[in-house]
Amino acid sequence: MTTCPNRPAPPVPPVPAAGPPGRPAVPPAVLSARPHRPRAVSRTCRAPQTDRRPRHPRATCAAAPGHDPRAGLSTRFAHQLVEVLTGARPSGQLLRHTTLDGYGQLAALVRAGTLRRTRTGERPRLGPVHDRSPSPEAVEACVRVDLGTRHHVVAFRLEPRGPAGQWQCTAVEAR
Repeated sequence: MTTCPNRPAPPVPPVPAAGPPGRPAVPPAVLSARPHRPRAVSRTCRAPQTDRRPRHPRATCAAAPGHDPRAGLSTRFAHQLVEVLTGARPSGQLLRHTTLDGYGQLAALVRAGTLRRTRTGERPRLGPVHDRSPSPEAVEACVRVDLGTRHHVVAFRLEPRGPAGQWQCTAVEAR
């Protein structure tokens, strides 16, 4: 450890000559950032691994048969959509996840107050999200929302849009 020549060295606490009565003197413990762990095998002795693969390659997961990259997409969007419709989340947060027409429909539903919270302030409870793909380029979903003693249904359509193919909401309905 180096010290700055412009500053005096910090005072070192004195080491007691003897410990408490009946105990021998013990030098103060030296604390380090990491505990010492002896290595069983040095790194230079290991054989090179040429065919080493990562434990969880993303390319394998995306290309796995039966794996749908849209899995959970409609459920996540349904939660966000209901939070906007009940007023728990500002509608601007869904602007990048909706098309212009979809955002217009969403804003109209928020203004109309279709899913207003009850006076007791109960949080909405979502039922299971039912989603279907009428085509490979679209997902249509609906979810039942319980608000106190009232039940509502929210339906929406998601389609990949833009150069990156980001899924966006193109239509929203709530009753």
